Amino acid sequence: MAALVAAEAAISRRLLWIEFVALYLGAPLVIALFMPGHLLFEALALFSVAGLFLLWRTGGFDWRSLVRGWSRLPWREIAGMAVITLLLGMAVLWISRPGALFNMLRSRPEFIPVIWVFYPILSALPQELIFRPLFFHRYGALLPSGRGAIALNAAIFSFAHLMYWSLVVAALTFAGGWFFARAYLRFGFPSAWVLHAVAGNVLFAVGMGAYFYSGNVVRPF
Repeated sequence: MAALVAAEAAISRRLLWIEFVALYLGAPLVIALFMPGHLLFEALALFSVAGLFLLWRTGGFDWRSLVRGWSRLPWREIAGMAVITLLLGMAVLWISRPGALFNMLRSRPEFIPVIWVFYPILSALPQELIFRPLFFHRYGALLPSGRGAIALNAAIFSFAHLMYWSLVVAALTFAGGWFFARAYLRFGFPSAWVLHAVAGNVLFAVGMGAYFYSGNVVRPF
């Protein structure tokens, strides 16, 4: 009987690994290679629904945790994220694409409030659902302990942005993923979401849409 239980557990673990690889490696690779850039939000919506379904299938997840933790928001880290993102974005654009620096603020300032309202809801929120609660709850048994889990989460989050075909995007999303994962584990889902929303909004305000806007993506093949 014990041997049968162990065999079933081993099969379940293998299936979970297959699902993990398909979701976090296979899907971003397919998107990067084949998906038109204008379908980004549709893909995010689809993955959000799939992620919520998998989270529900897993069981044992406290859904109220998604709306708990607002009183624990790490305001110093949020302010630090805004300042560091601003300075880093300015430095990257000053070196690589000086013409894009604050381009939207200069040419289309009316778009900034629209982005700041809709980016947290349409982009940061679905990404956080997929890469934080789903990642750590459903696949927690597969993960290394401590900082290893955070590092793996950051690497997976960075790989999910392969569709931009940019080392700059890869580096920034790895660093961002590290801080978002750390905030999620320490303070809860709202903190990770707010940090992600603030970082994204600052990046677009400074002009980093030159790297992060899917309409600017050119595949290297």
